Amino acid sequence: MDYRGSFSDDASAFPVTCLEPIFQTWPALKSLDAKMSFQAKGIVPEVEKMSSTVRKQDAPLSPAPALTDKTALVTGASRGIGRAIALRLGRMGASVAICSRNHDEIERAATSLREEGIRALPIVADVTLAANVERLIEQTCAEFGEIDILVNNAGVGIFGSFLERSESDWDEVLGTNLKAVFLTSRAVAARMIRLGGGHIINISSLAAKSAFSGGALYCASKWGLLGLTACMAEDLRAHGIRVSVICPGSVATEFSSHAGRAPSTLLQPEDVAHAVAMLVTQSPQSFISEVDLRPLRKA
Repeated sequence: MDYRGSFSDDASAFPVTCLEPIFQTWPALKSLDAKMSFQAKGIVPEVEKMSSTVRKQDAPLSPAPALTDKTALVTGASRGIGRAIALRLGRMGASVAICSRNHDEIERAATSLREEGIRALPIVADVTLAANVERLIEQTCAEFGEIDILVNNAGVGIFGSFLERSESDWDEVLGTNLKAVFLTSRAVAARMIRLGGGHIINISSLAAKSAFSGGALYCASKWGLLGLTACMAEDLRAHGIRVSVICPGSVATEFSSHAGRAPSTLLQPEDVAHAVAMLVTQSPQSFISEVDLRPLRKA
């Protein structure tokens, strides 16, 4: 409908939402000059100003952080990838429990998180021991409530020909990289089932999909972790629990030497943390089971 025209009454006295019905029924509408517009009469600018005010008043408030009121537990979080994950989840609003075998390192990590306003709980624990795992979970739940997100990040690497490795080497690598994930996930999953959902994220490696000389123990643990993750996912998905694995390539941490590698050919701990953030904010009906993460540039 063409509303060009003029009327003598002061249209600006009416609320914006009332203008269109008034234009349609106003008995005093006169067809004076087809070329005269509301713009010329100064009505449109007034309407635009009023509409802008309405938009500002109706604008939604900034949303709360995605993980407000959530509790996360990150193992092996005193430095490197684990610390970066804890920091990212904390910045997203979660309360974060972090653990390590080293008291001083985990306390320093917690201090750095608290300096950012993050609720952080440092716990000294050896996640290869069932009793330590139970205590870790009880302390976390007592402080922050039930665990919504578990990130199994603790890991070690012992490299060299399998001919030269000892039984204790095998036990250390498989104990930390595989057994600890089983123990911690089993304990947390039982509570998540009662909660009705949750996320379990296991940090593996692209070494889980390749073989290289000197990598027998490490690759065995990470290949095993892929199988454990896949089976856990099938056991738990009916309970609304997502179990995912992230397989990063080379990451610039203290874990291994990257002498001679250009920084641009290495992932950063924050890249892995970003992948974790993606998994815990995926849409309700989706399930991302596996993430392969590589540096953009090849060495």
